[in-house]
Amino acid sequence: MLEKNLEVIQETVSKACASVNRSPKEVTLIGVTKSVTSNQARLLVQQGVTNLAENRVDSMLEKQAQLVDIPEITWHLIGTLQRRKVKDIVNQIDYFHALDNIKLAKEIQKRADHCIACFVQVNVSGEESKHGLNPPEVLEFVKELQSMDRIKVVGLMTMAPIDATEEELLQYFTQLKDLQQQVKDLELSSAPCLELSMGMSQDYPIAIKAGATCVRIGRAFFKE
Repeated sequence: MLEKNLEVIQETVSKACASVNRSPKEVTLIGVTKSVTSNQARLLVQQGVTNLAENRVDSMLEKQAQLVDIPEITWHLIGTLQRRKVKDIVNQIDYFHALDNIKLAKEIQKRADHCIACFVQVNVSGEESKHGLNPPEVLEFVKELQSMDRIKVVGLMTMAPIDATEEELLQYFTQLKDLQQQVKDLELSSAPCLELSMGMSQDYPIAIKAGATCVRIGRAFFKE
């Protein structure tokens, strides 16, 4: 079933890209393995999906320990990171998708032994239940990070409302794309901001049409 699900997802990505004259090579599939076992994650990697994501520190460390024999995995931490746990995980990940406050940035700067590729999380929908900066705060936040040589802003990330219409989703994702361009236009070496992490199982085709370069897919990979 996993192989078939992957084929469907790849075909959907190709169609979404074709509709806006993009290449599927511009889109990275990130397998969100938070709700599956390490064995299921291993099977996904064997199918060629080598970017894996977890939203909790403990579950990521557990998966990494059980999949330590697969060095080609690229690890993404996509959930909220408490400052007290930064020291446990920051040097074990390749990408962090939820940087949204300066205190957390300072803790990463303190604990990291190399430059960490970070996505700044933006709450484009304004939902109180979601983390992330409000859009007007992003540019100043990115500028404030310039002095931290252990943080590189590789892109922006958002999560759209689960009940949003297609029209609303396109609006949210397009807003993040516009904001990404504003960050790029700052031409900061600390914030190239070439990536857009947006789109999940229920809305990734729309995110791709709006410019997503990383889509975070869990359920669509592992459904029966």
